[in-house]
Amino acid sequence: MNENHSPPLPGVRRAIEDGADRVHLTQDALAGGLTAELARRLGVAAERVVAGAGSGALIQQFLNAHAGSGARVVHSWPSFELYPLLIGNAGGTPVAVPGEPQDLRALAAAVTSETRVVLLCNPNNPTGEVLGHAEVAEFVDLLPPDVLVLIDEAYREFASPGELADGLALAATDDRVAVVRTFSKSHGLLGLRVGYLVASEPVAAALRPTLPFFRVGTLAQAAALAALDAEARMREQCAEVATERDRVRAGLLDLGWDVPPSGGNFLWLRLGPQNQSFVDHLAAAGVAVREIAGAGVRVSTGTPEANDLVLALAKEFAA
Repeated sequence: MNENHSPPLPGVRRAIEDGADRVHLTQDALAGGLTAELARRLGVAAERVVAGAGSGALIQQFLNAHAGSGARVVHSWPSFELYPLLIGNAGGTPVAVPGEPQDLRALAAAVTSETRVVLLCNPNNPTGEVLGHAEVAEFVDLLPPDVLVLIDEAYREFASPGELADGLALAATDDRVAVVRTFSKSHGLLGLRVGYLVASEPVAAALRPTLPFFRVGTLAQAAALAALDAEARMREQCAEVATERDRVRAGLLDLGWDVPPSGGNFLWLRLGPQNQSFVDHLAAAGVAVREIAGAGVRVSTGTPEANDLVLALAKEFAA
């Protein structure tokens, strides 16, 4: 499930414990305090920030607001496997553009007069592909002026510094660009569901009518604020996860397997007709990995002990 197995960040447990005595109160129902703090740290107006119940909920709100009633929504494939479901929930039509690596020109070519939104996952889940700033900027320039681009940066903190496109910089100069991020992966708050979206004021405003129904809970707000204060430790933990991810990749490459570099907290194994057999082999030993879109197997980065077991089972499978 691409969980972050690092321990809770400093201050998070205390914030949850302290907040437990106030869960019967409404308090900051629309997460105004969290929104203001995020805006301050990002250097943007609070009117451009929407705090929500994780990046998945925010993507759903965004699509509900901007891509309903049969509008086409274009995305790469393989990519986040819930994109088609989220688009369908909004009443839109998903348009998947195949490509490994992602073909941004083909993605732009798939845009028609009925297209309202393009979803761009960076780093891409499940392939781990990282798109650089120049190529994303060039891609945005290819799009019509009435098409919005939502960049899903759920795994950005696991990518090598400087390699990933700066989505916020693009959003600062182009009102068509929005960015969604989550506390679930890098900050380890998966079970609390909290994320945020940054967009131009009109684009963000269209999400606000649904905020009462996609609220960030009291404990999630407290934990997120504490996690923001633990920025340095968060980045250290993400670097440790990335080191483990790359160690596992090196071991799989030694087996002669096709494993591309990854900017997420997971690896993408392309085993062709053996994809499902590999999943079944690991499952028999109590290890769960995911076969996705018939294209490959996604292996999340776990504890060092779990990663050692994956390497041992992969060697056994290869033999």
